[in-house]
Amino acid sequence: MAFDIAAHLGAITREVRDLEIEGQPAKVIVASRVYDTTPADLWDALTQPERLKRWFAPVTGDLKLGGRYHVEGNASGTITACVPQDRAELTWEFGGYTSWVNFSIVSAEGGTMLVLEHIAHVSPHWTQYGAGAGGVGWEMGLLGLSEHLRRPADDVRAEGVNGWETSPEAKDLVRQASAAWGEAEIAAGEQPEQARRAAEATRRFYSGEPPQEA
Repeated sequence: MAFDIAAHLGAITREVRDLEIEGQPAKVIVASRVYDTTPADLWDALTQPERLKRWFAPVTGDLKLGGRYHVEGNASGTITACVPQDRAELTWEFGGYTSWVNFSIVSAEGGTMLVLEHIAHVSPHWTQYGAGAGGVGWEMGLLGLSEHLRRPADDVRAEGVNGWETSPEAKDLVRQASAAWGEAEIAAGEQPEQARRAAEATRRFYSGEPPQEA
């Protein structure tokens, strides 16, 4: 399966923010992209299990306000806010840790903008991998979403289909996206050396390479 990597990388806006949640310092990664579709269609692609499994992953559960969901092979959580065709908020529970994912839909020139936020407490994991740990993973999903909106009947997941995630094309996406998230961290005030080291750690992780030496 071939994806337009250059178009995807150029279409994503990346931002890193600081905040406090539950009394602890936290980081927010923000990925935004305008898709050539309507708010209703984008909302449907983001919330309907039959569509989610073709571009993201199989998702089961009670997909409504207050309901529990489960992403196959990944996180589970609770839907804490849901306004159709506008926004949704949910907990993201994985590996014994809880973070938070919000997405909103905004009408924009040329189509409809998706704004995705992933909020996590500052931790040793963040120090090691930085914004790219979550950012690159979400970009794999958003890449699949862009193709899904063009071919909604096809299975176009960037991960888990025919081993695409191990291809040279996928590794090129990981390399460039990791670096871009590192630069977003620098723009948010992180020291360049630390941000770029974390970006390289992320690149190695997603590329299946051994960690860099301490």
